[in-house]
Amino acid sequence: MKKLFFFCILAALFSLLFPGIQVQGKQLIDSLQNLLKTARQDTNKANILIQLSVAYWDNDPDTAMDYARQTLALSEQIGYKKGIGRAYSSMGIIIKSKGDYAQAIEMIKKSLKIREEIGDLQGTASSNNSLGLIYEGLGNYPEAFRFFYAALKINEKTGDARQKADNYNNIGILYFDQGNYPEALKNQLISLKIKEKIGNKRGIAQSYFNLGNIYQMQGNNTDALKYFLDAKKLREELGDKTGGIYSQIGLIYLAQGNYPEAIKCELQALKIHEKMGSKQGVRIDYNNLGNICYARGDYNEALKYYTASLKICEELENKAGMASSYNNIGGVYLKQKKFNEADQNMNKGLLLAKEVGGLDDIKNSYASLAQLDGARNNFNLALVHYKLSVAYRDSLINKGNTQKLVQSQMQYEFDKKEEVTRAEQDQKDIRQRNGRYSMMGGLAGLVIFLLVVFRQRNKISKEKKRSDELLVKSDNLLLNILPSEVAEEIKKEGHSKARTFSMVTVMFTDFKGFSSVSEKVSAELLVAEIDHCFSAFDNIIHKHRVEKIKTVGDAYICVGGMPALTLTHATDVLNAAIEIRDFMLERKKQQDAIEGISFELRLGIHTGPVVAGIVGVKKYAYDIWGDTVNIAARMEQNSEAGRINISGNTYELVKTKYNCVHRGKIEAKNKGMIDMYFVEP
Repeated sequence: MKKLFFFCILAALFSLLFPGIQVQGKQLIDSLQNLLKTARQDTNKANILIQLSVAYWDNDPDTAMDYARQTLALSEQIGYKKGIGRAYSSMGIIIKSKGDYAQAIEMIKKSLKIREEIGDLQGTASSNNSLGLIYEGLGNYPEAFRFFYAALKINEKTGDARQKADNYNNIGILYFDQGNYPEALKNQLISLKIKEKIGNKRGIAQSYFNLGNIYQMQGNNTDALKYFLDAKKLREELGDKTGGIYSQIGLIYLAQGNYPEAIKCELQALKIHEKMGSKQGVRIDYNNLGNICYARGDYNEALKYYTASLKICEELENKAGMASSYNNIGGVYLKQKKFNEADQNMNKGLLLAKEVGGLDDIKNSYASLAQLDGARNNFNLALVHYKLSVAYRDSLINKGNTQKLVQSQMQYEFDKKEEVTRAEQDQKDIRQRNGRYSMMGGLAGLVIFLLVVFRQRNKISKEKKRSDELLVKSDNLLLNILPSEVAEEIKKEGHSKARTFSMVTVMFTDFKGFSSVSEKVSAELLVAEIDHCFSAFDNIIHKHRVEKIKTVGDAYICVGGMPALTLTHATDVLNAAIEIRDFMLERKKQQDAIEGISFELRLGIHTGPVVAGIVGVKKYAYDIWGDTVNIAARMEQNSEAGRINISGNTYELVKTKYNCVHRGKIEAKNKGMIDMYFVEP
């Protein structure tokens, strides 16, 4: 029943909207207000006003909004575009903290447009970061990733360490939301390292909090509690609100069965979030209080809290939160033996979880449905749902992920100790050198040292160039055979392990009437036409981030969402399919006009889990296996010439973006009745 989310609002509050502006408490506010009294109606006054707006973000959003509006009015009056951009951005952040995501997006997009027009790189990065936070709160992970990486790219170019740390932090949050804990930890530790280097205590506290969440979701409550307490201590020293930390500590007490302490912490968190006006925080507190009531058997009270959390999620249009709430409500109805209500809510939760790609919610939904099926004595379906739950669970928490978490943490600790040791050694070397050499002697030694390094570097460079030239051909050959990630693994490890991918989209294509056409033309012409078509397919799928698996005769097989995880695999594959279909229709017109060889193409697509790995030891072949592959083949076999046939699974992921026509349940060989849809032009 437990579902954790990072607080998007925390990320927004900790992120810096403008370079060089920090909230430093009452002293800063008093200083700015004194400057404001004597300021003229110019850009200097606009900058003071916006700094006051940012200073009030945490504790008084209404006052912050008033100062932002004053900034906007003055900046428009004097034609100060940078001030206009800052004002819109601050207003968007404040509106977002109150839960009006649609208006917040509108404000920050205005800010982004102005900042791009005037070439304000740091401001543009900040607006991209803010938009990423909003889309993360809405559960729209692809858009959130897009804006976060856009911000990171700019900040790497400008060298803004503080905002780079924020970007890595937020990217880590997105990976966490997807259940990819190794990548979440990796990005959080990069962020923490930067924050420690620049002395950003608020950012360090935030990283501690996020690391606690990662370890908590892995079941490591000991390390989770340590990070939460460290975060709480540091934030209290800074005078910051600690609602989110109380909430997460409460969940640890819940896991330990200490319900009184769990409720105490959650109510403290709720009090803080209500005072802040943070709807996101309040909805999480309601959800956690529902978890506690559920655990101690008070199902009516749990239902009350879960319903209250769901209502806020609907107001915020937070689909990820809605998925969790529906599943939790379904769990309560199951305990109350209201099976129909349980079924409705659990399936609503499952559909939403699949829509946003929340692996933890998908896992929980299947586990709940398995319990419901068991209660209804539908043991065959219970087993199916249980296996699906286990598959998603194993993709979230497995030995490989655990090893990656440990390795990342150890690497971070090692780097940290090495930096301290290096700094101490540097100081010692300086003292010894100053005692032994005069200034001129030291300078001469340095010149000699640089000459040696220069000569040695040139020698190494030449050797490396020769070595690299020998490797280029073999590397290119390997990359032509295997996905780049797999090729890199083979080069480093000497082999590649099979992997389970919990959610990918597989496409099969096949030429209609290939056998009859092949009997009428020469082998040379036939092969030339197939090569022309398949080469075009290769270019199309590469453009849409889809991986080619193999060709078998006139069949072409590809997959989206692996080996590099993407949340847009279904739309990526469907976009490629549409372009391939259109290419083949145009190709047929061209060939018919010259009485050449022409084919009609059937396309079939299905989404689900697969196993992927290397086959063979002499001639590498990367392949995929599983029921998903078989069903994708059935989708192609039951398609029609010039049509794209997709399964119900794929339809649920793309239905809002494409016009799909339900064909009904159609018999698929050895698979029974399956919902199928044609994608219309």
